[in-house]
Amino acid sequence: MTSSESHEPGYVSLRSVSKAFGDVYAVNDLDLDIQSGEFFSMLGPSGSGKTTVLRMIAGFETVTSGTVHIDGENITDLAPFDRTVNTVFQDYALFPHMTIQDNVEYGLRTRKVPKDERARQASEAIDRVKLSLVADRLPHQLSGGQRQRIALARALVLRPKVLLLDEPLGALDKQLREEMQVELKTIQREAGITFVFVTHDQEEAMRMSDRIAVFNAGRIEQLGTPHEVYENPATAFVAGFLGISNLLDGEKAMALVGRSELVNIRPERIRLHGAGHKPEKDFSSVEGVVIEVAYTGANTITIIENSAGVRLISTQLNEELPGHKDSFAVGDRVVATWRSSHVATIPH
Repeated sequence: MTSSESHEPGYVSLRSVSKAFGDVYAVNDLDLDIQSGEFFSMLGPSGSGKTTVLRMIAGFETVTSGTVHIDGENITDLAPFDRTVNTVFQDYALFPHMTIQDNVEYGLRTRKVPKDERARQASEAIDRVKLSLVADRLPHQLSGGQRQRIALARALVLRPKVLLLDEPLGALDKQLREEMQVELKTIQREAGITFVFVTHDQEEAMRMSDRIAVFNAGRIEQLGTPHEVYENPATAFVAGFLGISNLLDGEKAMALVGRSELVNIRPERIRLHGAGHKPEKDFSSVEGVVIEVAYTGANTITIIENSAGVRLISTQLNEELPGHKDSFAVGDRVVATWRSSHVATIPH
């Protein structure tokens, strides 16, 4: 595992944690430290182990071996309701027959909080997610985004030390999902609570997180800030999972960048020019033919191929500036250029 963190124990700390289902290990000998007040994301494809780790922190899955600590307390063998955590699920799990106010009060009621006090605390939590005007409605009368915020309020009202979020935005459409990403980050910052967020959406993790752990096959391939894991991927898997990559090695890497090790050039770092263009100092270049162009709204994705059959992907913003036009068509001969400093070497 590659990490930029120190070796000081975290607020949430997992040591040598494994989880086996029969002979198959979903998580294998994991060490992880999450700091207090951090928005921490566990990112990876289905089956990578990220949700299993979240469920072990919550207590919904037992630990096969290893220990889990929160704020210095060993919680490995505690029941879920005895842990100072709360969980928000993708389906929200609101009680359909209860008003929003009653839904948020429910956890306080089970803790025997007096009626007036729990009403006050629930109202404050609902106000925090800006839904005071709908407190007397039932869940089915709210939009998906509103139900998601109420699920947050119900979790936050119990004042957990750690809030666990299991792909809570997965059921929302793209526009609402992006709006809720901003709101979630704002709520987390204002509440000052440690958020542990599980997602398979790379952009979502990059947009919201202080740090990201990229999971693959039950292990963490890389841990770092969004900038670190994107710009300096530790493995080919990380490079390929976070965004589009141009991965080159062996003869292809030697021909294009002058060294044979595994390297990565992000598509947005590659600029395309007309045939005959002379690259500036400190730029590398290759001539090729455009074989595919895809317009995606904000960007245009262009794939070129050189005479040796090496393909490169370039993405460019679609700028609407007077006299500015950098688009190319299939069959055009072009020169692709990139700064030498934008070539990232990936350890084998």
